[in-house]
Amino acid sequence: MTEPVAADPGKTGSGAPPRWRWALEFLALPKIHVAPLRAPVRVPAFGRGRPVIVIPGMMSSDRATALLRHSLTAAGFDVHGWGQGMNTGARTAQIARLEERLMALASRSGEPVVLIGWSLGGLFARVLAQRHPAACALVVTLGSPFSGDRRANNAWRLYEALNDHKVDAPPYAEDPGVKPPVRTIAVWSPRDGIVAPHCAAGEAAQSDRVIEVPYKHFELAAARGAVVAVLDILREELG
Repeated sequence: MTEPVAADPGKTGSGAPPRWRWALEFLALPKIHVAPLRAPVRVPAFGRGRPVIVIPGMMSSDRATALLRHSLTAAGFDVHGWGQGMNTGARTAQIARLEERLMALASRSGEPVVLIGWSLGGLFARVLAQRHPAACALVVTLGSPFSGDRRANNAWRLYEALNDHKVDAPPYAEDPGVKPPVRTIAVWSPRDGIVAPHCAAGEAAQSDRVIEVPYKHFELAAARGAVVAVLDILREELG
């Protein structure tokens, strides 16, 4: 796990990853499919019951984040999914329910919540942390296109086909590119075949840390190595 200068990731072009890299992403789908059946990554417990919400990416559900969530539970965290089935885009009602879940969990636990968002889920995490910084302990985004051109990815056409708004005109006023007033970590990969790496890494002022990992986009919450990287980040940040 490395922390490059934010200007490094993929600044050779502003477009989406090449189609050949996009095609390789589908090799990771079996890992997502069997995620609920896989044994969690085991590390010495350090979570101490801290609350966590894991938000899935576009066209995925809590099933896709099962390995990550089960591993966080095994590490001692109080882990919750987003609980809304398939994430098909930014819907006002869905974001409102996620906001309610965040506030209820923070109130019930008596401490701020760690938000981990994969891809589109990371945009939602950054928006929620802008709205409710006191309720958020930390934001970690995994391959989330919060920076730059909202069309520098291989998913925007599908997004617009499924939603009643353009990809760069979502139904919330917050700009996900603005760093929330809480500790914010951006995880990106040079092997990402969905999101342009520089959009997931962002500029220096958009996150507190920028961390590179060597995984495909579809592996960022489903590969054991990627889960280890997330656990390492939480151990370093939360102790």
